[in-house]
Amino acid sequence: MKIIVAAHKPYQMPEDSIYQPVYVGSALKGECPAGYIGDDTGKNMSEMNPYYNELTAMYWAKYNLQNEDIVGLAHYRRYLGSKSSHSLQDVLTEAEIRKGLEGADVLLPKVRNYYIENQKDHYLNAHLNEPYFVLEQVIHDDYPDFEPAFLALEKSTKIHLYNMSIMPQALFQDYTDFVFGVLAKVQEKIPYDTYQGQDARVFGFLSERLMDIWVETRRHKYREYPLVTTEKTNWLDKGSQFLKRKFLNSDQTRTHF
Repeated sequence: MKIIVAAHKPYQMPEDSIYQPVYVGSALKGECPAGYIGDDTGKNMSEMNPYYNELTAMYWAKYNLQNEDIVGLAHYRRYLGSKSSHSLQDVLTEAEIRKGLEGADVLLPKVRNYYIENQKDHYLNAHLNEPYFVLEQVIHDDYPDFEPAFLALEKSTKIHLYNMSIMPQALFQDYTDFVFGVLAKVQEKIPYDTYQGQDARVFGFLSERLMDIWVETRRHKYREYPLVTTEKTNWLDKGSQFLKRKFLNSDQTRTHF
């Protein structure tokens, strides 16, 4: 079992050996921090990190952790935990993960509910619109089996975020085949390398829409867990930015929420 922890800088990490820090974007940086593995080793897409975010760690795991029975992805600031907290002592243990997978196919973070807008509107209010419409077309043209779940997600206010999950190896391979297959087709159709600032992180944002689509289409059972976040969230600031995006429609307020 390995839960890779995507990180772009040295940071406190869980002491449990199942958690493996992966230094994302290593191909574009200097020396890898001690105890980390660079995502530029083995088969990789490290140089695409500015556009794919933590997905370059996921891609690395897909091809370089194939001997593990269970694979997961966490962030250096976010983990699945036994309870909601800010302490790394509460991240899931190997025993808790194995127990969770006894009754579920996939372990996911607790669902986010935006209440006042559906997922399609939320994305279009927060990000460049062109990539989303291209994603819609790619699903329609090349992944028609997934389209019903995609259309249902568009209308839902709920979503599992962060590209975080834990699952058996076989499911991980199927999931990542889907994610990277879809994103590769989107990549061919958009000028992603001209995007600036946060908009450049386009594939990381689009991929958050793919987890629930895959889970629902494959009819996998999932179990949700609270987040352990090593940094406290300013919900007042996030809430105000959310409302500005929705009601002011200002480019200056477009930030990921």
